[in-house]
Amino acid sequence: MRLDEVDRRIVAELVADARQSYADIGSRVNLSAPAVKRRVDRMRADGVLRGFTALVDPDALGWTVEAFVELFCEGRVPPAQIRKMLIDIPEVQAAFTVTGDADALLNIRAKDMAHFERVLETVRERNLVRQTRSTVVLSRL
Repeated sequence: MRLDEVDRRIVAELVADARQSYADIGSRVNLSAPAVKRRVDRMRADGVLRGFTALVDPDALGWTVEAFVELFCEGRVPPAQIRKMLIDIPEVQAAFTVTGDADALLNIRAKDMAHFERVLETVRERNLVRQTRSTVVLSRL
């Protein structure tokens, strides 16, 4: 699907605040609310917009420790298998396949260092995990 400039502006509005009304978006992009809805529906059907979500501040949940963990697996492990191996660990906020020595990079949040250590042990106990290497975030810039 090819997006025009109005579609791009609608997407930008939704990224900024997906809860705003189609009328509010329309007033910013010079379209009626029904026209905005038609475009949003089309972008959803075409897979441009995959869904709407709430962004939760991990600090508000008490998860104030953040770390990036390099994951090293035994042999060649496909990305889908790495995902399946980690999907049930809620503290793993994101996981990425990467270039370099590691097979994946994990973003982990925890309430304190003891919690982080338990999560790390949970990851290490998974089949095919050979090693991890952690970097704890001191502050976000």
